[in-house]
Amino acid sequence: MSRWTASQVTEVAPDAASLSAGRKLAVPGPWRETGCNDVLVWGQCQGSGKTPYQVSVDLTGPAYRCSCPSRKFPCKHALALLMLWSEGAMDESGSVAAFAEEWASQRAGRAAAPARATADRPVDPAAQAKRAEQRLARMDAGVEDFRLWLADLVRNGLAAARTQPYGFWDTAAARLVDAQVPGLGERVREAGSQVHARADWAAYLLAEVGRWWTVTCAWQARGGLDEDEMADVRVAVGWSQSSEGVRDGERRPGPWTVLGAHRGDDGKLQQQRTWLAHDDGEVVTVLDFAAYGQALAVPQLSGARLQVDVSRYPGSHPRRALFTDPPTGAEPVTVLPGRSSLEQVHAAAAAALGRTPWRDRHPAALAGVRLVGEGDDWHVSDATGSVPVAPGSPVWTLLALSGGEQVDVFGELESGVLRPLSVWLDDRVVGL
Repeated sequence: MSRWTASQVTEVAPDAASLSAGRKLAVPGPWRETGCNDVLVWGQCQGSGKTPYQVSVDLTGPAYRCSCPSRKFPCKHALALLMLWSEGAMDESGSVAAFAEEWASQRAGRAAAPARATADRPVDPAAQAKRAEQRLARMDAGVEDFRLWLADLVRNGLAAARTQPYGFWDTAAARLVDAQVPGLGERVREAGSQVHARADWAAYLLAEVGRWWTVTCAWQARGGLDEDEMADVRVAVGWSQSSEGVRDGERRPGPWTVLGAHRGDDGKLQQQRTWLAHDDGEVVTVLDFAAYGQALAVPQLSGARLQVDVSRYPGSHPRRALFTDPPTGAEPVTVLPGRSSLEQVHAAAAAALGRTPWRDRHPAALAGVRLVGEGDDWHVSDATGSVPVAPGSPVWTLLALSGGEQVDVFGELESGVLRPLSVWLDDRVVGL
């Protein structure tokens, strides 16, 4: 396993606070019995207690273990250990520490163990059909009520909508949730905040209202939709499909290359999106969720080539997917899969919107683009066009990595702006 760069260590940090704390510990003083081999990094870190913390990192996952009480993965001790390893500041000639070897053996045993057979609970088809019928009736009534609310909103004008208190939006969202249409409800609730916070609130609200109306039209016409179209509508209204059912379906073997990842939270729920590309060009996104304060899934390194099967949810491309087993093997690649021009990315996004008009996020693998701008106005451009960079993006990091020259960038095209997620250089990939 090749040694990680400092930027790769930064990429796996769960948050800025853990990264800052890890940097303070990334000095030889508190560490002892450190070592590494092709797949493991280990060490003991002296904390405030009498017994030092035992820290192990499996580089093939990656996976992390620390005896400290932190619920973050990786914790500050694992980050500090990786920083020392990336700087070459540890012995590579010693034998594996007993605690690290035991943990690695346990992981290998769990991966090799056959899945336990579980007895299926008996299913009452009649009761199941009745529950589905009752839910559909409730959703139909909720969607019809929401269409009346939307018609009143447009009739009164968007300017009047902006003067409404947050309770106006929250009440409409709550009624949708009660009708078991939580996907639309969440978007309405979010709009209640955005219309007061955004300078471009009018354009934003007009686009959102159009998406909401289109979703309701598709729901009412669901009898004429095919399987993939109906799956897209289910996602839009928030009728989820069990991950167990997806995992038991058809598997798509790897290798899969990690294009980039994005983490975010709204104060209640944390979300992590990981974009993957297959060798044949298919792109999928793996979504992980965790309640606020809980640990998200361990992030994968941008540019890592994972040996793993994925199961895909139904729907149009790019489809949501999940790992059927923990990923193994993370040898990096430095050539961005599917790299294309801005013109081609916009054309692909337009085609996706033609299939699913309410879709608002598209993968963008851009070849040879340049970051240009100043102040708060930055764009990514090539010979075929230009796109604004999303507010809050790490433009100075991107500018420093590119040196103002053309580089390959992977990001998300969302609502007409680009959120850069990774930079692909000649010798390494840097997650942003």
